[in-house]
Amino acid sequence: MSTTTVYVSRDAAALAADADLVAAAIAAHADGAQAPVRIVRNGSRGLLWLEPLVEVQTSQGRIAYGPVRVQDVRSLFEAGWLQGGAHPLRLGAVEDIAQFKGQQRLTFARCGLDDPLAPVAWNGLRAALALAPETIVQQVLDAGLRGRGGAAFPAGIKWRTVAQASADRKYVVCNADEGDSGTFADRMLMEGDPYLLIEGMAIAALAVGAGKGFIYIRSEYPHAVAAFESALRAARQAGVLGAALLGTGPAFDIEVRVGGGSYVCGEETAMLESLEGKRGIVRAKPPLPAVQGLFGQPTVINNVLTFAAVPTIMEKGAAFYRDFGAGRSRGTLPFQLAGNVKRGGLFELPFGLTLRELVFDIGGGTASGRPVKAIQVGGPLGAYVPEAQWDLPLDYDAYAAQGLVLGHGGVVVHDDTVDMAQMARFAMEFCALESCGKCTPCRIGSTRGVEVIDRIVLNHNRPQQVRLLRDLCDTMLAGSLCAMGGMTPYPVLSALNHYPQDFGLLGDDEQAA
Repeated sequence: MSTTTVYVSRDAAALAADADLVAAAIAAHADGAQAPVRIVRNGSRGLLWLEPLVEVQTSQGRIAYGPVRVQDVRSLFEAGWLQGGAHPLRLGAVEDIAQFKGQQRLTFARCGLDDPLAPVAWNGLRAALALAPETIVQQVLDAGLRGRGGAAFPAGIKWRTVAQASADRKYVVCNADEGDSGTFADRMLMEGDPYLLIEGMAIAALAVGAGKGFIYIRSEYPHAVAAFESALRAARQAGVLGAALLGTGPAFDIEVRVGGGSYVCGEETAMLESLEGKRGIVRAKPPLPAVQGLFGQPTVINNVLTFAAVPTIMEKGAAFYRDFGAGRSRGTLPFQLAGNVKRGGLFELPFGLTLRELVFDIGGGTASGRPVKAIQVGGPLGAYVPEAQWDLPLDYDAYAAQGLVLGHGGVVVHDDTVDMAQMARFAMEFCALESCGKCTPCRIGSTRGVEVIDRIVLNHNRPQQVRLLRDLCDTMLAGSLCAMGGMTPYPVLSALNHYPQDFGLLGDDEQAA
């Protein structure tokens, strides 16, 4: 009797839905039914509302079933699922599921296909090894790759600055401190395809002449830390990292550092302080990290999605990557849908679609079935986007023109039961808790912000308090050292501007707002 391969996700989202128990139940039932199976623990396909998603390799191809619970396993075997049999949980091929079929998976092309430590070809790194460093940088510039974070700064300009800096030692640092609410793309990639990130960091090292890399992973991601460290060990054993990249290039290795749980360490200079063993507080700029970064040396700092886009550019060319997207936002972005949404998950799509398409056509609207009231884009410091702006194209510049941020691609949906005054208060409270405390506008402004919002809601001299809140937000926007204080006003002002009724603002009070 031939052995059937069964894929069960080991992504953290699947584990939270008892994927380990499901895998154990499948193994036990297979033994009892004398139906030999080989269980492969793969990454996630990103269709998180279907986790645990289980796929079976059959003569018809790879057939998916989900979400599979332990109690479903017996009926799946009785339905002949190892041969692709009919069952209420049968989904067919993942590639034919509408929410997956419409994607353009470049960065996440391999994620969910196999064991994350299965051998890969390293085609992007091989292509880069055949190029001069300045040509690698030019390819990244020509592709139009921008940092997949808040600032969306062109990655190639950073790399060129570091490459042109004169220093005995240079570093490549990956910021994997993915602290934004509703974002999980970094975690999914590190757990599902860690080699891609290793490859992107190694290409950056070739481009700028760095001999050492660091990745700063948040402590709340234990599975990602374990997966990435396992991938590093395997890459060293295969001769990809170490004394010579792929056995022919210069020396380069990567070290994992685990953060202590500080949100502000998502800011690059605070992260550098933490990497150096200091308290994670923001540095004043200049000097820029590209000139004087880790341990005072020129340093390339990008996040996970930025580095992970580079192997595709190297393998398929800058023009291939640049052909996706809209305006000056080139390539794809893994949008992450969370909150009160029917079909939450990760959907990699070119820039240019609208929020309405993403939330309703792909996400299916709210999980509660109630109307959508507000959608927060760009993490806890991103603005709440009202319905009037749901048809803006999702690209960095179109959003910036409206005072919005696309950030890391996190999208959190709220239905009409949400109290936007309390959401605004949460933004200020979050800033007060997470501020590094170095600058007064952030440290004191956020604390005062909570107090002022409370007074507005309680109708304590409301018009004056509304004016005070706006002045306070202006001070934080203009005077904060980093985005922690500088962006906290985004959710506060958007809530105040678009949902004044939640603050009790009516009539004359509304005019004061």
